[in-house]
Amino acid sequence: MTSNTRIPKAELTGVRGAIVRWMSRRMVGEVPEPVEVTWHNRKVLDFSFAVGRRAQKWDRCDANLKSFAQMAVASMVGCGFCLDYGYFEARNNGLDLTKARDVPRWRESDAFTPLEREVMEYAEAMTVTPPTVTDELAASLLDRLGPEAMVELTAIVALANFATRTNTALGIESQGFASSCALPPLAARSAT
Repeated sequence: MTSNTRIPKAELTGVRGAIVRWMSRRMVGEVPEPVEVTWHNRKVLDFSFAVGRRAQKWDRCDANLKSFAQMAVASMVGCGFCLDYGYFEARNNGLDLTKARDVPRWRESDAFTPLEREVMEYAEAMTVTPPTVTDELAASLLDRLGPEAMVELTAIVALANFATRTNTALGIESQGFASSCALPPLAARSAT
């Protein structure tokens, strides 16, 4: 696969590089481009790894809701890598793949519950600049999810924005994780 990253990928060197390559291949089959590009600044890479590991342990918000929210952000920002990886991760975590596949066109899809739609609306409202989260939307989600899950969902959407905007700015594109698992292609994002 040809890479079009704006910063060239770095060679993962040394013992730590060997460990990262081994772990990446074990987890996803290959080294993700964001790791190779970010290898140039290990402090940023360490931060990303640490935040990602910690966020994976959060358990106050439903995993499907968090997955749909992350993919809604990726679709809105246009991060092909994040969409592809999110779909791949949904499969690996036993989440609802029919719904995950339809996230890019969630407004037109009849696959989602009202709560799931509200979560994706919230994710998009947090993602636009300036954010457009309304008191009504926040209150509705708070009522339906509770404060612990609402805080977690908000943090997940913020982290999704960090990842999608970083990858997009660095020119990182899809690596075909989902297609390597024979998953049907993601639905195309509708014009909004």
